[in-house]
Amino acid sequence: MAHPHHQPNLDHGAMTRDAYRVTVIGAVLDCLLGLAKVIVGIMVGSAALVADGVHSFSDLVTDVFVLAATHFGRQAPDTNHPYGHGRIETLATLWLGSILIFVAGGIAWASLTRLLAGVLIAAPGFWAIGLAVVALLAKEWIFRFTMRVAKRVRSKLLEANAWHSRSDALSTVVVLIGLTGAQFGAGWLDAVAAVVVALMVGKIGASLLWESSQELVDTALPEEEQRHMRAVAEEVPDVHNVHDLRTRTVGGHVLLDLHIVVPPRVTVSEAHEIGNEVSRRLRDTFPNLTDVTFHVDPENDEGKIDPSLLPGMPLREDVEGKLDAVWSHLPAWQSRVALDLHYLGNRIDISIYVRELPEGQSLAEAAQVLREHAVTLSWVGRLRVWQGPGKA
Repeated sequence: MAHPHHQPNLDHGAMTRDAYRVTVIGAVLDCLLGLAKVIVGIMVGSAALVADGVHSFSDLVTDVFVLAATHFGRQAPDTNHPYGHGRIETLATLWLGSILIFVAGGIAWASLTRLLAGVLIAAPGFWAIGLAVVALLAKEWIFRFTMRVAKRVRSKLLEANAWHSRSDALSTVVVLIGLTGAQFGAGWLDAVAAVVVALMVGKIGASLLWESSQELVDTALPEEEQRHMRAVAEEVPDVHNVHDLRTRTVGGHVLLDLHIVVPPRVTVSEAHEIGNEVSRRLRDTFPNLTDVTFHVDPENDEGKIDPSLLPGMPLREDVEGKLDAVWSHLPAWQSRVALDLHYLGNRIDISIYVRELPEGQSLAEAAQVLREHAVTLSWVGRLRVWQGPGKA
């Protein structure tokens, strides 16, 4: 039996508000820095500073996209999206990773072009250099702030946006080096530093693309983490084995499916509670685990063919009909008050609870008589007779 368990997220609203707030702060900062860079760049005649201002304005588009993706990506599961909307964040992270690579390529191309053409930057003045320093510190601060929030709310999208802010800070480093070099007659430093920064930004973008694509194709967690999950589950009393453990991530959250082997003759409710305890302990150990689906097995079928693909055995209604056909005249069957069936292997173990037996007949003798009359039923396994109300 399979039982999905979704973890309630009591801090969901607060986490979403944190994501909104840090993104809005970043958007306001991008707007102010973009204006300042463009205005000062035009005033001092620095094309690099104007370009960096345009880069800051381009971040506004990304910020708006992050706000939209965070809003829709963190909505609760619904009928059409039973696992939630986390894939929206994953797709947005892919898009941001692509932007980082595009930005890196643009920086590298422009810088190499200037370097090969021998283009020199006129002395911009210390006001422009001061603005670049302020912009660098501001972008580094928003990077660290956004990254801290991203880790807390477990959002790959916010993390990607933080790195986008870092790319802007790195491009400002390039501009600062270029402005400083131009101020002291070494304008070529701008192009060399830009190429180095472009490689760094490109590496970040490629990493984000790789991580997001792995999530989209449902890549499992690392083997070590899966072994830890298995060990935690097997520590639960009466869990004899854990197998077919499968993991995947959606929007930074982990989804887990697993099979647990419990004693074969426990009741359905007891087996279900054992599974619940497995789920509780796993969630306590792995905070990112938000969805657990466990399948209870009465015996270890690891590595075997899925039983649902094989011919099935008769269910209770059919079993009672076939047994009644061969036992209807027997006192033990006539006085039954409950019937337990245990499907183990390719047999059905049967326990019959009776009110009374004919005088002089023992429970073992009644079971032997029933067994002799059921020899034609190949699926009958262990057969026992009990006196009492049974488990029904």
